[in-house]
Amino acid sequence: MINLTPCRPQKTVITLASSEKGSPPTVAVEYKDSPTDIAFINMCRVAYGNISGWQSERRWDDGVETFTGMIEVSRSLMKGRNAAQQRDAVIAGFPSVPAWFRKLFPYSKWGAEINAKITPAFFAWLVGPMKTVEVEFERPNGDVVVQNSGVHIERCRYLAESGCVGMCVNLCREPVQAFFTEELGMPLTMEPSFEDMSCKMIFGKMPLPLEEDHVYKQACLKECSTAKLISDNTRCYKLD
Repeated sequence: MINLTPCRPQKTVITLASSEKGSPPTVAVEYKDSPTDIAFINMCRVAYGNISGWQSERRWDDGVETFTGMIEVSRSLMKGRNAAQQRDAVIAGFPSVPAWFRKLFPYSKWGAEINAKITPAFFAWLVGPMKTVEVEFERPNGDVVVQNSGVHIERCRYLAESGCVGMCVNLCREPVQAFFTEELGMPLTMEPSFEDMSCKMIFGKMPLPLEEDHVYKQACLKECSTAKLISDNTRCYKLD
C-alpha cells in the first residue's frame, strides 16, 4: 500500500555512471524531486509493480528512495521475460488510443515540434534535465528535414541509476517509440548514448528496423552486476 505521508521538500541527487568502453567525462546532474515529481515516480512504480507482481519496500515519500524502488521493480519486471515480452508488458500498460485519433490528428511538423516542446515539462521526473533542440534527419523518401522537434536529455536518470542497457531499451526506449509511432501516429526515434548516458528524442523520425539499429549491438555497462559474470560481453544478453 502506498504511504500517503506528505512528500519531503526537493532533494538533489547526483548520479555518475560509466560505459564498458571507458569512463565518460565526469558530469554531475542535479535531480530535484518536487512533490509532483515524486507522485509521478510513484505512479510508474505502482504500474510496473502491478505488471511484475512484486513491489519494493522502499519509502514512497522520498524522491531518492522511491526512484530506487522503481528501479528495483523494473528489474523484477524483467525476470522470466525475454526482451519482446518485457516491451509488450510495458506497452500493455499504456492507455489505449481510439482509432479516430490518428485520423483527426495526422502527423504534421507542427505536431512534432509541439511534442518536443512539451516533453521537458512532463518527463523530467523520469530522465532528468532536458531541452528542446533543432534536429536534421532523412525521411524514408529521401527528403532531408530540419525542424525543432528534438529533445536532448542531458544525462538520463533512469539509465544512469539502473546502469542497465536492457532496462533502457526494453522498458523505456522501445515501448515509448512504439506507442508514439504506432498508436499516436507520431514517429519517434530515441537515440541513447551509452558513453555519456545522454539521449536524444527525435519526433517525426521513423525508428530504424531492428537489424539496422546499432543499439541492439550494445554491450552491457560496467555498472551491470551480471555483466561481470559473462566472459563474452560483446552484446547485452538482456536484448534477446
